[in-house]
Amino acid sequence: MFERHQGGDKAVLVCLDFGEPDYLENIEEFKLLAEGNGYKAMAIIQGKRQRPDPKLFAGSGKVEEIAAAVLATEAQTVLFNHALGGAQERNLERALECRVSDRVRLILDIFGQRARSNEGKLQVELAQLQYMSTRLVRGWTHLERQRGGIGARGGPGETQLEMDKRMLTERMKRLRDKLKDLQRQRDTQRRARERSKQFSVSLVGYTNAGKSTLFNALTHAKAYAADQLFATLDTTSRKLFLDPEHSVVVSDTVGFIRDLPHGLVEAFRATLEETVRADLLLHVVDSASDTREAQIEAVNYVLKEIDADEIPQIVVWNKIDLKGGEPAVERDEYGRIRAVRMSAKSGVGLDLLRQALVEAMPVVAAVSDESLQA
Repeated sequence: MFERHQGGDKAVLVCLDFGEPDYLENIEEFKLLAEGNGYKAMAIIQGKRQRPDPKLFAGSGKVEEIAAAVLATEAQTVLFNHALGGAQERNLERALECRVSDRVRLILDIFGQRARSNEGKLQVELAQLQYMSTRLVRGWTHLERQRGGIGARGGPGETQLEMDKRMLTERMKRLRDKLKDLQRQRDTQRRARERSKQFSVSLVGYTNAGKSTLFNALTHAKAYAADQLFATLDTTSRKLFLDPEHSVVVSDTVGFIRDLPHGLVEAFRATLEETVRADLLLHVVDSASDTREAQIEAVNYVLKEIDADEIPQIVVWNKIDLKGGEPAVERDEYGRIRAVRMSAKSGVGLDLLRQALVEAMPVVAAVSDESLQA
């Protein structure tokens, strides 16, 4: 079997078109994901299919084309911009004679590199183990070298697989227990905030939309912000004084992405509950992106998955300076603020957003009271 990626590998990227409207834009995003994980993209293989091939995902003819690209570029890894089944991944590695990874593993690896807090690391490890549980037959063969002593079993086979599954299940249970303890601590802190009737705002948005930059601009915090996918994973909260009479707690949350692995959504559910419990969401959008509408849709899909789709939103059209836009406030037919156009990096329009938060507070509170009475 092949050693796992350690960084700096040459890679061939495979992006198949199954009829998605934003197919070409997704290729560029996948290239950024690969580069963010230390790969050097040597070639990009494209093609159209009606549906995935059950055995090789890409079909035998396309696999031959991929193999030729691997040979020509001396690539060590083939990355698929799709979710592969465990059997498909094994079949592809046999056919291509090199490592094969899919989009899910790529995102998991990036999360593993970027997690900083103890809770974030536990969440990522749990998601990684859930993913590995379908690939035990090849993912845990290193454990064979650790057997020995009284009662040690013979060569690899079903018995080893059973041992691997047991070890994996036990580790996942310990991780879930630790995360439950951290969740209880988070609940205690949240109840304290609720008793003080502190208005809470969560920043949500597609990865690299500028959430952390906006968080820093609003609160003068020093949260890590960089022009890369998933620059920060850990939720950070700060108190923000809008004026002498109004203050809010602002939380910066993990960025979303198209086809975010379900295991990650589940593992990060505790962290994402900061979003669920918020009084207001600031949905930060990269207004300069050509795929902004698809990104908005991807974020709203995850919000629905974590039961946060009913929370009032203000859309923040960020990065207007990249397209020469002007700061502005947009309102709906009832006169309520619907969106703010601004630039978190330059600070243009930041005052409009602060005013929008002050204006939104009594409106959101009134809506919440009505829902409780109903």
